Amino acid sequence: MEKNRIKWTTACLTLIVAMASCSHFDQLNTNPDGFTVATPQMLATKLILDITRNDISEQKAFMSNFMRDKYILWSEFAQAEQYNRIDRANFDNFTRLVDVEKMIELTDRVDQGIANAYKGLGHFIRAYTFFNATMQVGDIPYSEALKGERDGNIKPRYDQQKDVFIGILTELDEANRLFSQSSYFEGDVIYRGDPVKWQKMINSFSLKVLINLYRKTDDSDLRVIERFNDILNNRPIFESNADNFQLVYSDQENQRYPFHKLGNQFIIYPMVSGILIDQLKATNDYRLFYYASPSPVQLDNGYAPSDFDAYSGTDPSIAYADLSAIHSSGDYSGINARYTDVASGEPVSLLSYAQVQFLLAEAVVRGWINGDAQSYYAAGIQGSMQFVANHTPDAPSYHHNRIMSDTYIDAFPFTEAVKLTGTSEHQIRQIITQKFISTYLQSPLSAFFENRRTAYPAFPINPASNENVPADRLPIRWMYPSDELNHNRENVTEAINRQYNGNDNVNELMWLLKD
Repeated sequence: MEKNRIKWTTACLTLIVAMASCSHFDQLNTNPDGFTVATPQMLATKLILDITRNDISEQKAFMSNFMRDKYILWSEFAQAEQYNRIDRANFDNFTRLVDVEKMIELTDRVDQGIANAYKGLGHFIRAYTFFNATMQVGDIPYSEALKGERDGNIKPRYDQQKDVFIGILTELDEANRLFSQSSYFEGDVIYRGDPVKWQKMINSFSLKVLINLYRKTDDSDLRVIERFNDILNNRPIFESNADNFQLVYSDQENQRYPFHKLGNQFIIYPMVSGILIDQLKATNDYRLFYYASPSPVQLDNGYAPSDFDAYSGTDPSIAYADLSAIHSSGDYSGINARYTDVASGEPVSLLSYAQVQFLLAEAVVRGWINGDAQSYYAAGIQGSMQFVANHTPDAPSYHHNRIMSDTYIDAFPFTEAVKLTGTSEHQIRQIITQKFISTYLQSPLSAFFENRRTAYPAFPINPASNENVPADRLPIRWMYPSDELNHNRENVTEAINRQYNGNDNVNELMWLLKD
């Protein structure tokens, strides 16, 4: 981990460069070129952009996670993410937490309400970073992380995953408390410094953390159901798409949609998965016409762009030679032209109102909370559809004359093919499938983790193309970073032995996934 720690002077230089390159994302009241010393608002901007713009990435890197999510196939060459190869994780994102500590140290320069906001943001960034890391590998350094500079501890021990989750939830509780006692603050490129918006985000994210603990409801230390109900009944959470934790793009340099065509040589390679397209067809879902483009071959066969049968999804497990042949034939659906043509594209969210409504529906079905699962489920679908409709220009090439009107959106969740029916397990499958549809080119890796958690929707396995070993299963975790093995071997080895009987393997089951 010591290799990954950045020096404070380097952090400042990196910060200033980042600030100079994103005039829209980081609208501040002062000229960033005039800064000679770091301020909490500068660090807030950098940290928020780190977990949004930097993690979302752009061009091919933007699409890579959606290959693992089984939305996109890549025709340029056989892509590891599509064919289920997982290698080693890295803890590079932990370096962000150095800036969290510096931001908090600098809050003595501002009044208490503003200081609380920066401190609350710091706790959220920590929780968010540790959550993503533990979801990948299992046990991670938590209680002793980032103590190299202060305490000289450059070889932190690994906390057990349960304790990491308790720490994450505690930090989110503290972030909510601090934001409830804070003022508007500068440097926020998402919510413009609104503390109530941040409370909604933090509490909604807490619900996401808790739903991932659904196998651990009997654990008295975690208090999963109790915590879930407390948040739902006593704290603000997302109420509409206006609360989405998302990055908004514009037609300015370095601010365009991540897969916009300008300077993007990769726009010819994406193909849309049959998992998504077949589900949209099965329920007559108009999002198909906003998500994908019709197959040129099917148009030549006489289908109109507004016909469901004009769209051809491709099996994401297909061998690359066969995929390449389909691409050459033209009988496939690519991504909708709006993703490449429209500079502002659509905002990319890391957590959305729709996702929160789906997890509330799941919580009802699992018996955690009272309420009507169908109502939450319907709100999730409607929120997703409204988001897509609101961010699509009114042009036939973008909606193919299948316009999602308010009337259509209101009625769709209650149609026979879509409404919740059957056993609890069947309803869970419906909910997760609709969540999958809602996160198309949104919330990178969300679908991968949801499939790992619930097995829905089913991801096909083709032993002839699968790069996982053994080839009859999907990998479920990343291996530990090489840097840790090189510089913190004793502690990482102890964690591997404790969790995986000494086998740091992508198929090993972490605590979170054990019943």
